[in-house]
Amino acid sequence: MTSSAPKPLPPSMAATAVLSDAPVAAHTARFWLVVAGLVVVDFVTKWLAVEHLTPRHVPHPVLGDILRFTLAYNPGAAFGMHLGPGSRWIFATLSVVIVVVLLRATSDLSRISRLAAWGVPIVVGGAIGNLVDRIRLREGVVDFIDIGVGSVRFWTFNVADMAVTCGAICLILALWGQDQEFAQREAETDDPAGQPGS
Repeated sequence: MTSSAPKPLPPSMAATAVLSDAPVAAHTARFWLVVAGLVVVDFVTKWLAVEHLTPRHVPHPVLGDILRFTLAYNPGAAFGMHLGPGSRWIFATLSVVIVVVLLRATSDLSRISRLAAWGVPIVVGGAIGNLVDRIRLREGVVDFIDIGVGSVRFWTFNVADMAVTCGAICLILALWGQDQEFAQREAETDDPAGQPGS
């Protein structure tokens, strides 16, 4: 009776196995530490904006006209999207749904991609930061970062918005990297000409 040695796992699967064997508690602690840190930073910067940038819509130059701090409240979603009087609760509900779906959809990706492992909690932290404002403030989400030149200006935003944007970019890059790796493996499988001795 002969026994055959187990075949080594491909690098991508080996990495997945290693990460899957990592302590779940440590992974969860790091995830929520990033989320909590972003929520705190977002809350503090918004509180400082409300305390020191009143009245609303009055620019306070930081880097000349390019970067200004201007207090504003957004009752809708990003880029001024508005759905009437119920916008506050509609977008609050959507935020919760998006966070839940994101966590479920990216659980495997977060285990095999460092970009995703950072991108997901960054997005979640930003989403929760703005969700807190929608729940506690009738006026809407506090925005104060004002970038532009003269009258040509970007939409006023906050730390949570930056977090969501940066986290989304990390996720896009992570997905693109996984697609590239998958395509490369498929090409190597379909093209035996590159194998030694062919």
